[in-house]
Amino acid sequence: MSTTPHDREPAGPEGPAGPEARSAAAPEAPAPVPSAAALTGKRRIAFAAWVDADRLPGLLSLLRSLALTNQTVCEDFLVLHDGLPEGAAARIAALHPRAQLRCVQPESAARLASYAKAAGGTAEPGEYGVLEAFRVRDHDTVIVLDTARVACGPLGRLLTLRRGLAAAPYRAGEDGPGTDVLVLQREHLTDAFCARLDAVALDGGHPRGRAAAGVLAAALDGEFVPLDIDGVFTTVDQDPGEPGAVSREFGEPEDADEADAGFRAEFMALPGAAHHDLLVHFGTPHTARTGDVGCARRVAASHIAAGEYQDAVDLLGSVRIPADDAWPHEVYGQALMSVSRDDEARAHLRLATASPNWAPPAFARLAQIAWVRGDDDAARELALAGLDADPTHRPCRQMLLRTAAGDGPAGQSDAPEPVDRREQLAHVAFYMPQQGNAGDKVLPEAVRLAFGPDAGPRRWHSVHAHRLFDEAALERVNSRRGLVIGGGGLFLPDTMPNGNSAWQWNVPDDLLERIEVPIAVYAVGFNVFDGQSYRHDRFRTALRRLAERAVFFGLRNHGSIAQVRRLLPPELHDKVRFQPCPTTVTRHLVPGWTDPERRDETILLNAAYDRAGLRFGHDYGHFLAELASSIRTLSAHAEVRCVAHTVEDERIAYDLRREHGVTMPVVPMYDFDNDQIRATYARTKLVIGMRGHAGMVPFGCGTPVISLISHPKMAYFLADIERPEWGVSVHDRDLSAHLTDRATALLLNHDAAVADVHERQRMLWGVTQSNAATLRTLGF
Repeated sequence: MSTTPHDREPAGPEGPAGPEARSAAAPEAPAPVPSAAALTGKRRIAFAAWVDADRLPGLLSLLRSLALTNQTVCEDFLVLHDGLPEGAAARIAALHPRAQLRCVQPESAARLASYAKAAGGTAEPGEYGVLEAFRVRDHDTVIVLDTARVACGPLGRLLTLRRGLAAAPYRAGEDGPGTDVLVLQREHLTDAFCARLDAVALDGGHPRGRAAAGVLAAALDGEFVPLDIDGVFTTVDQDPGEPGAVSREFGEPEDADEADAGFRAEFMALPGAAHHDLLVHFGTPHTARTGDVGCARRVAASHIAAGEYQDAVDLLGSVRIPADDAWPHEVYGQALMSVSRDDEARAHLRLATASPNWAPPAFARLAQIAWVRGDDDAARELALAGLDADPTHRPCRQMLLRTAAGDGPAGQSDAPEPVDRREQLAHVAFYMPQQGNAGDKVLPEAVRLAFGPDAGPRRWHSVHAHRLFDEAALERVNSRRGLVIGGGGLFLPDTMPNGNSAWQWNVPDDLLERIEVPIAVYAVGFNVFDGQSYRHDRFRTALRRLAERAVFFGLRNHGSIAQVRRLLPPELHDKVRFQPCPTTVTRHLVPGWTDPERRDETILLNAAYDRAGLRFGHDYGHFLAELASSIRTLSAHAEVRCVAHTVEDERIAYDLRREHGVTMPVVPMYDFDNDQIRATYARTKLVIGMRGHAGMVPFGCGTPVISLISHPKMAYFLADIERPEWGVSVHDRDLSAHLTDRATALLLNHDAAVADVHERQRMLWGVTQSNAATLRTLGF
């Protein structure tokens, strides 16, 4: 049985002042910040085409056709060229929001000329331009398109290819790849492969009259994946009456502005979902031109989904919304409340409640505004009004439960009997409601245990991070002896957006400045996803003020430290230090903790679906198939169960059964209390988790873990414990093999794996003890 923090021996050879502790407390030099894609392994995909003056009209037709036939797809589009006509850049930019013009270097132009010369003058240098796509180095998959074709169908078969060099056959009845469409993977985007192309092209032995296709065929010597593009692309001169043909103007119209306006209108008239970048790029000028309220609502909703709240406010504020048009009012109200313009938000949401369809979400948002402002009675009444309109509306039901439960753990925000407030610490945290994220349920208690064995309301005063920190909250905090902020990924722009701080604690600057007690930021994480960012300065200025005011500023991994230091002025860098998430040292914190004598023969699997597009990109089908294969193999060692931190996490069990016939029982951890969560993770043999706390909580309970990496924070944690091999990217081309091998090794050598977890934990515990000593000197 392990002992409490106050009785346990120091972890390091020199106690709390040992080398690990000293390195945590000492100033650290700013570290380079690796790209999110480098950490998650997410594929960087680009389309590419060789373009010159003659091919420019074809490119413009191709771009139009891509948007109109694949409105949910928007990857980088690399326009490779050696010079374009004046105005070409603007014409291209108008038709694609992520177009990048890449002019080849003089040596590249010379190389293409030498290819043509070696061919005996049967081709022009530009006919080899497509081979420049092999010199792209900043993408993992490059899909090369021909400007003589237009899209006429879905691109899924190209975007999901993961292996080999795929090419459409050059011509019916002929072997070898053509260059109409190529799909290049990382292994072909290398100097070595380019050298092969150079050797073939300069030798002049490739088939004449086929230019780039001939070079590629000779260089590959038959080693390519045949690619069927029927129904995906067609030539622009195809008879419009033929199946799969599309009607697109190949040449440039006389009035380009009018043509672009017509194209944008055609795009906005398409049914179904559209990619955020395309919707904003085409919908914003269409709204400005037409004042179309439906278009403005649709684009604003996309802005909101991407965390671009002020953009949504600005767009909907630019159009006149009829009083009886409920849907735009509901979206406008959501946008306004996201930037803390609550009075205006209420007015628009009230208008939305007049519609039976939009009353439930509008009442839920009105209830949320009331709750954020501390009016539980009004929030409860508004939630009930929403349930009257739709008894099944989950957000209204959750708000009703939340107002019945109160702010803090076990539904308590203050001690049930009089206490000495000067002996209490105030605690800003995200307190999970019923059926909330299981990992975030454990967090507030874990933070408190790091300060001592009493985590209850006698010693702690709860301050919900998402409720407006107003004058009354300030008075309550200033009557305590200190304020602790954490833990969890509070540096995140979109879980509960507000305009006061732009991160999860809804605190205005002037009230932050008036906090008189010492402030400790404890084990907070920088939780921005790959593809997400803080677009405005509000977060940067709020972060700087917080760092200036805090006497202790501890972040839960070195990746977060690097990200936050990048946003702070140099004089504040040394203030930011490492404080591991306390869930990772659970065994050392929970009073009376006892390691299990035996473990269940189970493997707990967790997958996450919030912001699924950012997590999986185009690789979800691949991830699901690879995971199914791994589960089948691992089931020979232990029963694999789905552990759901949220209700949405159960989707992995449904999808695996539907798509691959793999069945798993579901463990509804979102319904568990903290002791049940810890006990469940302590008793299993292995956890394979995608959520941050599906790795950190079981690790803290002494259980071996493997992380399914879809977020940088997973890689950050594994780097901190010096076990990057305990992670597998959800984008890994060989995910099944790597996951199966690593999981099997941990299961077959389980005692050694548990001992390794304990040893890694000792390092984090030493840092935590050292920081605890520092905090005691600061009044905590």
